[in-house]
Amino acid sequence: MLRLPDHWVWDSWYAQDDDGSWHAFFLRASRALLDPHRRHRRASIGHAVSTDLRSWRLVPDALVPADSPGWDDLATWTGCTVRGPDGRWYLFYTGVGRAEDGLVQRIGLAVSDDLTTWHRHGDGPLVQADPTWYELLDREMWYEQAWRDPWVFPDPTGDGWHMLVTARANQGPADGRGVIGHATSPDLLNWTVQPPLSAPAGFGHLEVPQVAVVDGQPLLLFCTNAVAATRTAEHQLWVVPAPTVQGPWDVTAAQPIALPHLYAPRLVPDGDGWALIGFVDHVDGEFVGEIGDPVPVRYDPAVGLLPRLPAATGS
Repeated sequence: MLRLPDHWVWDSWYAQDDDGSWHAFFLRASRALLDPHRRHRRASIGHAVSTDLRSWRLVPDALVPADSPGWDDLATWTGCTVRGPDGRWYLFYTGVGRAEDGLVQRIGLAVSDDLTTWHRHGDGPLVQADPTWYELLDREMWYEQAWRDPWVFPDPTGDGWHMLVTARANQGPADGRGVIGHATSPDLLNWTVQPPLSAPAGFGHLEVPQVAVVDGQPLLLFCTNAVAATRTAEHQLWVVPAPTVQGPWDVTAAQPIALPHLYAPRLVPDGDGWALIGFVDHVDGEFVGEIGDPVPVRYDPAVGLLPRLPAATGS
């Protein structure tokens, strides 16, 4: 769906404008790095536009690392884009800096009036991990400080906003501390970190979390490539049902999604249903680094998210 000849493309997220066009924001890094593992420390946020979620037109990048010294002067990582009640667009993103050698993740904000030209809000991070509940950098426990991949959505009752975050609890076995971090805001600018919305359940981290209501069921979608010895590493994509989009989420009840080459997908409205759009990770041991075609899905309470087959037509 979206392959760049000179850049790898991976995590992505989507927003729809007033004209109905879709805007894809995605992480990109030059293939001239040769080793795809190096891409994380060179990432910027690309931007493309589509009318059908399948054919994309590349436009100027949304955000690049800040000038040094800055808290996000090394790389800009995964986030989300929402429209505020003031009509402006808010791009929440993960930033890492050179001062900590990219090991400490924080969440920042850029704003736009047109979805095209973005300006950072302030000169510091917007939301940081609170050690009351969350693990800070401890190289003996984990290789980085996990506080990334913000997913922001309005409170269903109209009481402000919620942010989900890839985070780790400050207690429990080192390889299974992954939780859904949580913060709340009345106005998208001032945030208060809250206790996590899940408990450790055998995952090292729960990456790129998202909530959506599919076929009437509130779901938490996440991916992971880090599992404890008590879990199987066969699956990387997971979905968790709950009574509401606010959780709390019982991650022990997570259901795997059988799409083996896809990673960091997003649930995106597509026609009269939903589709998963993510990047193609490794195939036959080689990193691909391109965004795949939408995969229409439906929810089955017994097994989770399944590919949705085209409706049968009469002869």
